[in-house]
Parts: sequence; C-alpha cells; structure tokens
Amino acid sequence: MGGARFPDSRDSIKLPPVFGREGRPDGSAWGTGMNNLIQNFIGFEGRLNRQPFWISAIILAVVSVVISLVILPIVGLSVMPNMPSIGADTSPEDIAAAISAAQSRAGWISLVLFLIFAYPSAAISIKRRHDRNNSGLDVWIYLALAAVAQLISALGIGMTTMEIAGTVVPVPGPIVTTAGVILGIYGLYLLVVLGFLKGTAGPNQYGPDPLQG
Repeated sequence: MGGARFPDSRDSIKLPPVFGREGRPDGSAWGTGMNNLIQNFIGFEGRLNRQPFWISAIILAVVSVVISLVILPIVGLSVMPNMPSIGADTSPEDIAAAISAAQSRAGWISLVLFLIFAYPSAAISIKRRHDRNNSGLDVWIYLALAAVAQLISALGIGMTTMEIAGTVVPVPGPIVTTAGVILGIYGLYLLVVLGFLKGTAGPNQYGPDPLQG
C-alpha cells in the first residue's frame, strides 16, 4: 500500500550532540551521551569544544552551590562565617576573636571544597585549552595561585584590623586585597579564552577537531 512509511527497527534515530567530549553527532543514545559527559571531568587528554565545556562548567557550578549553601549548613558547616551569639557583657576582644575564628573556619571549609572541585575543573579547562592548541599551563598556574590564596585566607595571613562600632575586626590587608584583584583579572582572562574563543580548525597536536565528524 502507498502512503507514509513509518520507521522500523532498521531505521536509526540520531540524537543531537548535546553531550560528549568530542561533540560529534554520532547517533549515540542518551546513556552513552551521559557517559561521555562524565568523561569530560576525567583525565587531561584530548580536546573539548565550547558547548560541552559550558555544560560541564554549569554542572560543576550548580553542584558546588548546592553543597556550599544547602548541604554543608545542614550538617553544621558553612563557607560563610557563622557569627556566635554576642551578649551585652561580651567584650570587644572576645567579639574580635570570635569573628576571626569564624572566618578561619569558613576559610578552611572553602579550601577543602576548592581542592575537591579542582580536579574536574582542571580536566574540562585543560581539554578546552587543548582545543585551541594550548598546553593549558595558564590553567594550572591559576589553580595553583587560587589554592595558595585559599590557604592564606584560612591561615589568616595578610590580615589587618579595622575598628567598627568600637570593635576591632580582622579585614584583608592591602597585599591580600591586591592579590585578590590580580587573581580576579586572571580569572576573567581564562573565562574569555575557555568559554568564548573558538578552537583550532582541523586536527592539532592534541587530537582531531571535535566539531568535525
């Protein structure tokens, strides 16, 4: 009989290449796509184009926010300094010490979280730099500097004091503030080269072009 022909088991239905470290429309099932997505966070070989990089980066950001603002506070931990209760008879020195201790505790928690997410963040970033035929050394330098900055914050090094409402509280000193600004500018540079610049057309020393079939 004539009329429209419906697809049978011999017909292949291709899914859009939303996931995967290669970004190619290979007709894989969503299960395979999810496996490829997980592979984006593992290892430092190969290339990653912009779309899977952004998908992976957003996933890491969402997981980090959920852990930091939802899960950790539930178990009594927080990346935000938890100020202790202050009574009328609490001395300014005790208030300053309590604030300093709360900041240090939050700093150590932030450092641990940073180290946990450093590996998957490095994996997607290095492969994204490979897509532009770059070794990714600038990513390693940024992560090392960021880790040092987190450690300095946790140790309370480079802090100064400021009097607020009669209480002396610890605040970042000029050196720490300047280093933070420089690190922020470095981070913006990486955001541009990782998230917005197109990769090398065709194969390069790190592998085939992920946009080519």
